[in-house]
Amino acid sequence: MKIQSIFKIGIFCFTFGNLSAQNPWPKITETAKPWTRWWWMGNAVDEKGLDKQLTTLNEAGFGGVEIVPIYGVKSFENQYIKYLSPEWMQMLQFTTNKAKSLNMGVDMAVGTGWPIGGPQVGEEDAATKMIVQTYTISSGEKFSEKIILKDQKQKDLKTIKLDIVTAYNEKNEAVVLTDKITNYGSLNWNPDSGKWTIYAVFIGKTLQKVKRAAPGGEGYTLDHFSPNAVKDYLNTFDKAFGNSNYGIRSFFNDSYEVYNADWTPEFKFEFKKRRGYDLSPYIKYLVSNEENEVSGRIKSDYRETLSELILDNFTKNFTHWAHSKNSKNTNQAHGSPGNLLDLYAAVDIPESETFGSSIFDIPGLRRDSADIQKSDIPDFNMLKFASSAANVSGKQLISNETFTWLTEHFKTSWSQAKPEVEQVFLSGINHVFYHGTTYTPADVSFPGWLFYASVNFVSENSLWPHLTGLNSYVARTQSILQSGKSDNELLMYWPIYDQWANPKGKDVTFKVHNVEKWLQPTPMYENLTKLNKMGYSLDMISDKMIGESTSEDQKIQTVKEGSSYQVLIIPELTYLQETTLNNILKLAQNGASVIFQNVPKDIPGNFEVEKRRAKLKSLWAQIPFQIQSENMKIATFGKGKIVLSSDIEKGLEYLKIQREKLTETELKFVRRQFAGGKYYFIVNHTAKDINQFIPLNYTGKQAVIMNPENGNSGVSETQNNSVRIQLKPGQSLILKNSETVDHSITKWKYIEKTDSPISLNKVWQLTFKEGGPKLPKSKKIKKLEPWTNFLEDPATQSFSGTGVYTTTLNLKKKNANDYLLKFDKLYESAKVIVNGQEAGIVWSIPFEINIGKYLKKGKNTIQIEVCNLMANRIRYMDQNKIQWRNYHEINFVNIDYKAFDASKWKVQPSGLDGEILLFPLYYSK
Repeated sequence: MKIQSIFKIGIFCFTFGNLSAQNPWPKITETAKPWTRWWWMGNAVDEKGLDKQLTTLNEAGFGGVEIVPIYGVKSFENQYIKYLSPEWMQMLQFTTNKAKSLNMGVDMAVGTGWPIGGPQVGEEDAATKMIVQTYTISSGEKFSEKIILKDQKQKDLKTIKLDIVTAYNEKNEAVVLTDKITNYGSLNWNPDSGKWTIYAVFIGKTLQKVKRAAPGGEGYTLDHFSPNAVKDYLNTFDKAFGNSNYGIRSFFNDSYEVYNADWTPEFKFEFKKRRGYDLSPYIKYLVSNEENEVSGRIKSDYRETLSELILDNFTKNFTHWAHSKNSKNTNQAHGSPGNLLDLYAAVDIPESETFGSSIFDIPGLRRDSADIQKSDIPDFNMLKFASSAANVSGKQLISNETFTWLTEHFKTSWSQAKPEVEQVFLSGINHVFYHGTTYTPADVSFPGWLFYASVNFVSENSLWPHLTGLNSYVARTQSILQSGKSDNELLMYWPIYDQWANPKGKDVTFKVHNVEKWLQPTPMYENLTKLNKMGYSLDMISDKMIGESTSEDQKIQTVKEGSSYQVLIIPELTYLQETTLNNILKLAQNGASVIFQNVPKDIPGNFEVEKRRAKLKSLWAQIPFQIQSENMKIATFGKGKIVLSSDIEKGLEYLKIQREKLTETELKFVRRQFAGGKYYFIVNHTAKDINQFIPLNYTGKQAVIMNPENGNSGVSETQNNSVRIQLKPGQSLILKNSETVDHSITKWKYIEKTDSPISLNKVWQLTFKEGGPKLPKSKKIKKLEPWTNFLEDPATQSFSGTGVYTTTLNLKKKNANDYLLKFDKLYESAKVIVNGQEAGIVWSIPFEINIGKYLKKGKNTIQIEVCNLMANRIRYMDQNKIQWRNYHEINFVNIDYKAFDASKWKVQPSGLDGEILLFPLYYSK
């Protein structure tokens, strides 16, 4: 049977050659392995439990843990350990010592729950907001009111302060009255004429407390804009840690979820220092929603100031503090009112977050609408903020909080996790943290302690025996993605001032959960999406980064350790700082290529507007544009080139920037460069088989195909700068294209034909080896069926664990190069054992495995150990009102954040279904 006809009947197989004599894979380090967030509920940990769980995680292929203490379990209060107490530090030291003995790493959150805060955050250091009250006064009348704060929620606070008082008449003329108010709130001022509105700004507190705090971690959230508050906060850790870092690799800060924090006690002084003018006369424009130019300019300056304060006073200080402990730091910048690119770049390990379930075209991939978040679909371009900042600023690791609310509890299979984590990798991220694992004492029964909003990566999960399949895949992939440097050719400027100049609202936060408001409607997003699909690789860059960049040999680079780029793209925008334009022109002068999608219309902000506006126009006028075509102007500027065109694609063609044409097949890729070559990580998320030569911009002198699922590799076929690829939907591979030729690596074995498949449609013995609540009875079945079909045995409906299907196969002849075992339907993963030898784990789509080397002529025994979801056992427990969740605070909720109840769930199919076929394979010679 020819390979073309195999495509038609839909059984084309993707397989790999034997492991090469020379292994092309990098060493798998603990950093390359997946890590997991590790919740310590109530800090009720002990050495026995810590030892057991770390050992279990290590055996499953995890490289490290990230400790995050949270609320506790009821009835275990006497085992709670106060956060950062000597006893807690002793448990931390035991953890890091044990992890070190297992070659694992340990990270730790700088706080409990989220966002950071706690008992060390007094009223003065707590998250701060501006509270505005208005009054009216007319000339000739006595003003009898007291200008004092009326908010009853703030009445007991001692730090409340009147910060700004400004009056406006009908002509919007302003008089600052701050020094006209007595200590008792009386106003010593009366207007000469007209009616005036007085705006009084008080320094108030948000009163937000730490969410999901652990015992000893309760308290106010932190004022991230105040350097003194940040210093005071970290002093608590200095006292606990002393001169040691207790073995912590990196200190972690979770996403910024501080609500209504829009001020800080020193804000008006910082504003004047940074923006060059006093905010007091303009306070009306900041707090109103009037849509006029002045409001937009004032709010732009206000938002830029907030951004600088969180960068300078929190993020940089956090980094310096971690370094003082000889540790790194990890930060989730998203959610904050700052320039995400600058915030991510200011730490050692930028971390993004995926929340919810993505949509893929992979046939057979389950995505039940009842079991997913309705509104949250991870956004690829949102992920690229963290990787862009890392690539530009030369950070080796980019992490991600992965699988948060991927599906409803207990319904996530490893096959669903694979394309989700691949999308994270394709965005440039290379260091994933699963979300997550909950510490459970060694003697707590099924299902152990669990945390809401997570996929349960715990040993009590019935799918746990096959987790090594996913973890090995992640480790091999990350070992490549952590090698060398990112190899993206384009830089896309983020026109953040267009966001900041919006006259509506006050502070602007850039969250994962509202990208449809601030990110997706923008021209930058449209360009990122379009160019990525066309095969261009992009990173984003900020004004600050542009100012720090240099151009040499027609490449743009921000730091020596960072990536270098061929083109800087300025997408359609309204506002551009004249200083940024000047920096862009310097880059062009020294050889950079720049594409403007439109002529910048104006400068942002309210300081010296006319002077700066004239400077912007003057700088632009220096560019000697010539008409190239109807929609394109070009200019030679010093050693570089500047293109003005609304069609960025045409501009890139003019600049002779090559795109990767492999995306015409709808394959996705990310590229890394190393000394002497490049890696391509290529994924098939389409519904079609790929069996063809695909063009690459770089093939080198030798292209080696590497399979991250099983570690196999071999030299590929190449022709005319193309590499032959065979990929089924759901599969991926890595290409190592080198300038050096390694003759010890054997050829990749492509499938050229297959004989008619052998059906395993025969009698099977079904037994059960582990799980609960009760093992179903063994059964001889005439055809493959899920064990949940056998209603006569009630245990089959509630069982979560491992069922074993066993049969024999009489192979009359064994003359094929290999044999591929292909499953029709698999619920959810399987270990295949042939003649007593483990052939491997089948855990991802397509559900198939090569078993030729384990088969023999004549009688063969085939065992398939199938693990199903936890769902049926949890359903049984809820139906029988067996207590398994009894937590403080939020307790346990479903994916819609309502009280969890699985009692009305349908039984989830479990086991094997349909047909299993064995395909004889013949490789190319």
